[in-house]
Amino acid sequence: MAVETHAPITTAAPPKPTSKRHPLHSEDVTISRPWMALAGLNTLGGLAVLRRYGWPAALGYAALGGMVGLYATLIEPRWPVLERFELRLPRLPPALDGLRVGQISDTHLGLPAAAHNLRWALAQMRREQPDLLVFTGDFIHRPAARLQLPVLLAGVRAPLGVFAVPGNHDGWESGGALRGLLAEAGVELMHNEHRRIAWRGGELFLLGLDDIWDGSPDLEQALVGVPHEAFTLLLAHTPHAAPAAAKLGIDLQLSGHTHGGHMVLPLLGPIAKPRYTGQFLSGLFQLNHTTLYVSRGLGGAPLRLACRPEAALITLRSAA
Repeated sequence: MAVETHAPITTAAPPKPTSKRHPLHSEDVTISRPWMALAGLNTLGGLAVLRRYGWPAALGYAALGGMVGLYATLIEPRWPVLERFELRLPRLPPALDGLRVGQISDTHLGLPAAAHNLRWALAQMRREQPDLLVFTGDFIHRPAARLQLPVLLAGVRAPLGVFAVPGNHDGWESGGALRGLLAEAGVELMHNEHRRIAWRGGELFLLGLDDIWDGSPDLEQALVGVPHEAFTLLLAHTPHAAPAAAKLGIDLQLSGHTHGGHMVLPLLGPIAKPRYTGQFLSGLFQLNHTTLYVSRGLGGAPLRLACRPEAALITLRSAA
């Protein structure tokens, strides 16, 4: 898996949006201009085909576009993949070599395919049995789906525990009930805090960051009491936290939020980027000594093209 390298960014965070909901305006989601141009050119192309070759050719042209649309709305959003990879981390204690972390992100319960994809992801984790299982936010997209969450997560287990951080939609849609809903399933929700996790004679410190939209993320608070030399794994819903994490010496950050851009094609890039994505759309990035992995997530709007939903199984390896 390719790794992109970036120097830490020290610019301040942009101001938070004032709306508690997601109105899909330019402050919250950036819609790609190349994709908008493509839509316009596609319309003009259809008209040109109609004028030159007549209705049969125009209908064929439209049918081709319709097939792509059907694939992007009905097939790929329900076709998740388990991403497996190893990370060699310079400061990972040799005793932790081989520790496996499962990551699930952005289920967005209440949207089409969300429950289906979450069931699939949990089945993968039961089969693979990672040592540690983490969720990186946006469990709920519709308030009516709140009660689905503990039912779907019932029985979820991992030897070192199951932990989560909130996402922006959790703040908007859960009505403050997320902690209780997760607790019913044995999942611990973390806000600006850490947990010491011991495994085979080694230890890591798991950090959980609050949501940047309507919460109060405070990475320094999460680090209070963590030994300076300790190996640290940060859960943060948005990848926007990575430059601060790099400045503070975090070893590994796992995030989601972006959905990988939903539709991603060569030259065009992603069709959409949500706020607090920065330059970290999906995959692996390196910011000095901090490794960042951004999941494409399981859900979101049912629109995917060359951007399959995912869960991840990450094996930590010592560089020693």
